[in-house]
Parts: sequence; C-alpha cells; structure tokens
Amino acid sequence: MTDRSHALAEARAFFDAHPEVDAVDMIFTNMCGVPRGKRLRQHEVLAVYENGRFLPISVTFADITGRDVEETGLLWETGDADCLCLPVPGSLVPAPWGGAGAAQFITSFHELDGRPHDLDPRAVLANVIARLKEIGLTPDIACELEFYLLERRPGRDGKPQPAKAGGQQRSDIQVYGLTELEDRRAFLDDLYAFCDAQGVPLESAISEYAAGQFELTLEHKADALRACDEAIMYKRIVKEAARLHGVEATFMAKPFAHRAGNGMHLHMSLVDESGANAFAADDTEGSPLLRHAIGGMQALLADSFALFAPNANSYRRFRANSYAPVAPTWGVNNRTVSFRVPAGAPKTRHVEHRVCGADANPYLAVAAVLAAMHHGIVNKLDPGPAIVGNGYEQAGASKAAPMPANWFAAVDRFAGSAVMKDYLGERFVEVFSTVKRSEQDRYFAEVPQLDYDWYLRTA
Repeated sequence: MTDRSHALAEARAFFDAHPEVDAVDMIFTNMCGVPRGKRLRQHEVLAVYENGRFLPISVTFADITGRDVEETGLLWETGDADCLCLPVPGSLVPAPWGGAGAAQFITSFHELDGRPHDLDPRAVLANVIARLKEIGLTPDIACELEFYLLERRPGRDGKPQPAKAGGQQRSDIQVYGLTELEDRRAFLDDLYAFCDAQGVPLESAISEYAAGQFELTLEHKADALRACDEAIMYKRIVKEAARLHGVEATFMAKPFAHRAGNGMHLHMSLVDESGANAFAADDTEGSPLLRHAIGGMQALLADSFALFAPNANSYRRFRANSYAPVAPTWGVNNRTVSFRVPAGAPKTRHVEHRVCGADANPYLAVAAVLAAMHHGIVNKLDPGPAIVGNGYEQAGASKAAPMPANWFAAVDRFAGSAVMKDYLGERFVEVFSTVKRSEQDRYFAEVPQLDYDWYLRTA
C-alpha cells in the first residue's frame, strides 16, 4: 500500500467512526508560527488525503499579520505558484469546541513532486532531527507554555486586562495558587477534555507568576515532530477553550509591562540507539554529552535568537530578576540561567532551555536548539563552569556571544550565520530574515501613543 493509500485509509476510518463530522479545519503553520488554513467538507478532506491540496507558495512566508512579503522575491516573480499540502499522519482528530461535527488535521508543505518544501518549518525541524540520527541520537522533548487569560473587553485605559477571578479583578501574584486554579476549574476541565479528545498529553497545571497567568506541561516524548505538532494543537485548544468560557487567551511574550512574561520552556534530552538517556549520569551536571550539548546552546544562542524571540514584543520579556534569562549561562537547579539542568534522578537528567518566548514557532525553536546540541556534541564544546547563585549578577560569566540586545541585532545575526544556514537551509534563513525585516519596517513606521506622551510637547 502506498503512502497516499495509507493516508486515505486513515481518513476513511476516521469518518467511519465519526460520520457526523462535516466541518474539518485543514491547518498549516508557516514560519511565523500562526496556524492558518481552510475549513473543508468531509468529501474535500478525503480528496486531500488522496491527492493533497494545492495552496499558493506565499502562505509559507506570510508575515505575523498574514500579509504577503513581496521583498522575498518569491511572490510576483514566481506567479505566486502553488505548493502541495499533505496531511500529517495521525493528526485527523475531533475538535470538540466546535461541536460534534467539527474536526481538524495538520498539513505539511511539499514541492509539487512531493519533496518536503525547504520553507516549511516542519521540514526544517525534520532535517535537523536527521542530522542527530546520523550520530545515533534521537531527541526527547517536552514543552511548557505560559499564557494569560484576558477579559474580552479592554480596561478603561484601552489596554488588555487579566481575566477576573472569583468575580474580582486581581493584581496580586499568587504563584502556585490553588484558589486560582479552582476559580478556573471549568476552563481547565474543558482544556483537559479537549486535549484528551485530540490525543494531546497534557499534564500538570499551575497558577503562574502573575494574575491571570497559567502554565501547563505537555508530556515528553522521543518524537520531536509530534511534540511540536502537539504544542501547536495545544495553543489552539487553549484559545478555543478560553473563548467558550467568555475570556481570551494570549501567548504574547510580554502583554503587560509590569507583570511576568510568557515563556516556552523546552525540556530536552537525547536518547541513544539502545533507548537510554544519553544525558543520564550520577553527576548532577549530567554526562559529558550533556555538557557538550549545553556548550553548543551557548555558542549558537546569539545566532538563533531571532527564532526564540521572533517579534518586536518578544524583547520586552528579557529583564533581570524576571525569571526570563539575560545571558548564555547555565547551571544546575538554577532558574536564573538560560540553560538549567533540573534536579532529579540520574536517569532523568536533561536540560531546560528557558530562552524562548511563548510566541516562538515551536518547530523552529526546537530545530534551533537541536542544531545547537548537535553542533556542541560534534565539536565537543565546553560550556565552562556552571553558574552558582544569582545568574543575573553573573551575566558576563559565559565566554559565548551575548544575547542580541534588540530585534534588529537578532535578525542581522541570524541572517549572517553560516552555522544556521548549514542546519536550517540557506534559503530558509534568507527568507525568514527578509520577512522579519519587512515586519520591522512596518512596525517602526507607526507612531505609538508613547511618542506623543513623551515628545509632542517636549521636543
């Protein structure tokens, strides 16, 4: 049986089990990490599973607002030609927030001849995974994603406000607060139920470091592509569950100036060919392989920072004493560094990459981290001594290049990185950088209210 035949059989089996489904969202995720797609009828879905679906190539590099980026030279110059979207196996699942007749599936981008498309974030990640497999290693990852629940209507100042809890507008910090979880029991119950319906393994929930902020953990697995698919599915589930409960959810990196930002913490280990954790060690600093992987993360943090902090707002999150890192530092059982080796049994030894904002594209963020790990391992890079104590006060301890200070510096560094071009593809790096530079031009062409407040009468 061919791959297409397998795919069609999967879709037919789904509709045999769910004959009532006739509104199915076909989802793709481009380089900006925003799920987009089409809503299809049942017969159209079967056609996609049999033959794929053609979409304009421009959707792969649309900017964060969904706008075409002419500066790439891939729009009018190509006649905005089609690429082929094919379903990701195992991704056709019910979408319970839409009622009994709703479902969704994820697609990946391909060339017309079926080859993976070099601008598809999923394909970029798959290529890095293949590099690791060449040296006998398979990534095992888990994502932690922070988000805020917001009132649907802005406050009197026109700005968003955290969702009321227990009928009250709260501003205090109730980290790990049980009352806050209880206030959101109905929302969380739906969140778990929706995740169960879609096969997304959702685990613990906590009230995070600001009013209205929560963090839930996805189960780790030795399938990085599937883990990132689940992160994308999870973010949509959160938004839809929030909508059903009369609030909105945001994964924006820094929605409030004086409240905690939203991060995406990546828990990473590597499994060897025997199925054992290659980072396991009695030493709390992990195996030599773990140290080399951290050395790679340090060495390439500046080069890949544009993927971890892809938007203008992303850079507002990196502040000292904020639980967001500010330097390429590492440590053991230390939340003030970028790369944390958590406490735990020797067999569970891994590294928590704490840099990414929740606004990052999971496929690209994970691809960059795995590329750095591979780079560190094959070059046996030494991360230097672990930070002990306050990592914010020791930000200059690492010999690696510092974090880029702003969005412009990060994109310029990424665009010029020969190592990123090697791992992620030269055309991908070029197009991603062009998209972000186009966003920068548009963003800074606007005059914000703060300019008027500061300069209108004083200049």
